[in-house]
Amino acid sequence: MNDLNTDWYGPDAATFGDRVAGAREAADMSQAELARRLGIKKSTLIGWEDDISEPRANRLSMLAGVLNVSIKWLLTGEGEGPAAPDELTVGDDFAGVLAELREIRAVMRTNAERAARVEKRLRQLVQDRQ
Repeated sequence: MNDLNTDWYGPDAATFGDRVAGAREAADMSQAELARRLGIKKSTLIGWEDDISEPRANRLSMLAGVLNVSIKWLLTGEGEGPAAPDELTVGDDFAGVLAELREIRAVMRTNAERAARVEKRLRQLVQDRQ
């Protein structure tokens, strides 16, 4: 069942990448078109939308301008951004898939952080042996 008070783009519901993708879709732009307008590679934009990387401040400012949203909204979900998707067109299946995707992303972030800690320990062990 859908909650009509869902904050689709808030910090608890969406990531930076979710907000970039949502604003791009609300602006009716393809990834290729937005990348071209920003002067970046499409793969760079995909990295932002997939939360693999984030833009530098100058690109963040350009991104907000091109998408007609505030920088604060892109970063936090608060402030000026596009309207949330029409709740009446979003089915329960969509909400379930979206929840599962968010859960997978959280696990991936946790594992990436764990891998970074293990890599750091490994580097320290190698350095200590030299």
